[in-house]
Amino acid sequence: MSEYVVALDEITPGMRDLVGGKAAGLAEVLRAGENVPPGFCVTTGAHHAREVPEEAVAAAYDELGGGRVAVRSSATAEDLPDASFAGQQDTYLDVEGTEEIVRAIGRCWDSLWTERAVAYRRDFGIPDDSVRMAVVVQRMLEPRTAGVLFTADPVTGTRDTTVVDAVPGRGTGVVDGTVQPDHYVRAPDGGVTGPDDGCLTRSEVESLHGAGQRLQTAQNGPRDIEWALGPAGTRWILQSRAVTTLFPIPPRHGDETRVYFEGGHMQGMLRPFTPMGMSVLRTAVGSWATTLGIGGDTAEGVPSAVMDIGGRFYIDVTRLVRTRRIRESLPASMGLYGPRAGRAFERLLSDPRFSPLPLRIAPTTVARVAVRSFPRVAGLVRGAVASLVDPDGARRHLLQVGEEVRAETVRDPAEPEETRARLDRAEALQHRALAQLSRMLGPVYTGLAVAQLPRTVLAGIADEGEVEAVLRGMPHNVTTEMDLDLWRVSRRAADHSDLFLGYDAEELAAWYHEGRLPDIGLDGFLERYGQRSAAEIDVGVPRWAEDPTPVFGLLANYLRVTDTDEAPDRRFERAAHEAERTRTDLVARARRSSPWRGAVADFLFDRARRLGGVREYPKFVWLYAIAETRRELLRVGADLVERGRLERAEDIMFLDLAEAERSVLGEDLRGTVARRQAEYRRELRRRHVPPLLLSDGTDLEAALPPPEAEDGLLLGVPAAPGTATGRVRVIRDPLGATLDPGDVLVAPTTDPGWTPLFMTASALVVETGSTVAHGPTVAREYGIPAVISLRGATETLHDGQTVTVDGYAGTVRPHDQD
Repeated sequence: MSEYVVALDEITPGMRDLVGGKAAGLAEVLRAGENVPPGFCVTTGAHHAREVPEEAVAAAYDELGGGRVAVRSSATAEDLPDASFAGQQDTYLDVEGTEEIVRAIGRCWDSLWTERAVAYRRDFGIPDDSVRMAVVVQRMLEPRTAGVLFTADPVTGTRDTTVVDAVPGRGTGVVDGTVQPDHYVRAPDGGVTGPDDGCLTRSEVESLHGAGQRLQTAQNGPRDIEWALGPAGTRWILQSRAVTTLFPIPPRHGDETRVYFEGGHMQGMLRPFTPMGMSVLRTAVGSWATTLGIGGDTAEGVPSAVMDIGGRFYIDVTRLVRTRRIRESLPASMGLYGPRAGRAFERLLSDPRFSPLPLRIAPTTVARVAVRSFPRVAGLVRGAVASLVDPDGARRHLLQVGEEVRAETVRDPAEPEETRARLDRAEALQHRALAQLSRMLGPVYTGLAVAQLPRTVLAGIADEGEVEAVLRGMPHNVTTEMDLDLWRVSRRAADHSDLFLGYDAEELAAWYHEGRLPDIGLDGFLERYGQRSAAEIDVGVPRWAEDPTPVFGLLANYLRVTDTDEAPDRRFERAAHEAERTRTDLVARARRSSPWRGAVADFLFDRARRLGGVREYPKFVWLYAIAETRRELLRVGADLVERGRLERAEDIMFLDLAEAERSVLGEDLRGTVARRQAEYRRELRRRHVPPLLLSDGTDLEAALPPPEAEDGLLLGVPAAPGTATGRVRVIRDPLGATLDPGDVLVAPTTDPGWTPLFMTASALVVETGSTVAHGPTVAREYGIPAVISLRGATETLHDGQTVTVDGYAGTVRPHDQD
């Protein structure tokens, strides 16, 4: 063959840049022993020269024997492990004659620049100038049947399950979705479901399954395979590429199927953790577990139950699912995270793989936990009693402990320290901070408890919405105070609204660091709250003090509030006033029923309002340690840059603590950093994270049968009472986001970094979460309705659509658009 043309069976490993993704994949299929229609590849060198090698193409075509061929794109950025480019570039079938083949090759080259292909590359962060196009030319087949095979279920994520769609003749109808195919599923136990009178026999399904398993092994992961069966039953593989949408599979631990619960969303962490963020968090969990006597990476230890799966924080709950005295309560408790989560747990209980086991806990473990926990439990009891007797004093003590932690944590960055010592301090900060935070839990737990008890005391007197109304506008919440502080900063910025609304947030942030902005009180705000950010429990994420870009975006939102009645401080005051009015009414009604019920209800409401707001404070204080840990790690990273072991100081966030230590000791881990950064970028693009995941990759919620539709009503979980009608604004990242007053904020998740957006929102709809998480708590305090755990909300709802959010029922009703 010539310089610009190579036969498919002559392609060797390492030639991907020359032949593109599709041709390289077909060569791998050939080396795995499968049949591939004969053909050749016009290389990227020809594309770079922008000249079709007509003589070489004619010679290769003659060697194929002439006749009809398929001409298919094979770009270098195609059939990648995390970007398939399926259908983004062109394929031409039944092409005949050298002249037509040459013309089709040119059209394949041109398809590299179609609007859809350019947009796809942009979405995946692939630079246009990095891509070259090769073209595959193969003999056309006339199969008896053809279709697509997945070596893992693409919907549920279950590995070891083969899914096959087949149609008579060519398989293009399956690929483009224009034909309803015969659908077959080959289960891990060998059972096959599918039509008895369809395109395939059971033995043919088994044969395809075997081919898929071989290619999955040869090509290192689950495959999306186009196949065809000839009239005589010969099996041909037309394409084999990675299945790019599967959520990463958990690490295997023996043969037992295990259950994992995604816990990051409870802290507003739908995005992946950086590797360092996960490492620091696991260190913190380990520190907490050690104080309870269950530390260490043992089967019974908490750290071993914490899993990093796809950069997400998963908890192994297999033991709970299989513990007789606990398992029956799980569906109801998981209902907090949405109706589908509860249904998923119900199905788990009927799965024989998760039948109950006797609870085996060594007496020594029980004794160790009891001994180590007793002082802390006693401290919690003392703190709870003190909080009930003197809630204001308990709150003052809480704030005092917080200031002590801050003083002990933050130090002068100019203080000299060796790199290894800085790394040790970064890790030790988490241990010290969490030890101090345990002193704060008495008032926090007391506040949570007394907020729940009125529902029982006032049973038959008050409905759920009335009790919730008393818990609106709660004072002493550090997140609420932060939002109101930012509102006051925005009032000073209003004198310069042309500046703060006329330039984008990134420019304003750069000017702020250069000292070019007017004084609007932002220095003081960042001094108090600069350790915060979106996804703030991840030490790998920049703090507001480092990069105030998000703060300027939020200021712009506040500056757009022109209705004084919609001002956040006025809304908060109204919520607090309504809470006191409802409280007075409920207590009076209770006293008419029974004086003691009225007195108890009044006492509980009083303590709830004086203590409930402090629930946010321990995490706020922990952020001092997280921010300081980040500063120390960045100093270590800067030193490693000077030593030539990292490219940028921030690269240290793509190592874990142990790897950072190895780098300090002399190991060059820049290759690890580059690989981790690519994985992180891939996971950032992921929009769906399984809340419940099996060790075989099954997304338990996705495996549920779809619920029955009810007149277009969308059902989630009620999280904050009230109703509101407004226009939808879908926001997937708070950075630079804008929200007009009265808009319904629809988001994948929320944490305190999002809450300033609540100030202008009429309602909140979130795909994930818990009723006791930060976002719904702040929504209740602002008096806006909230619905959480509404799966797919950011896809189902769209900007400008009018909806009614019912925070009592947990529903969202879209309205017909005129």
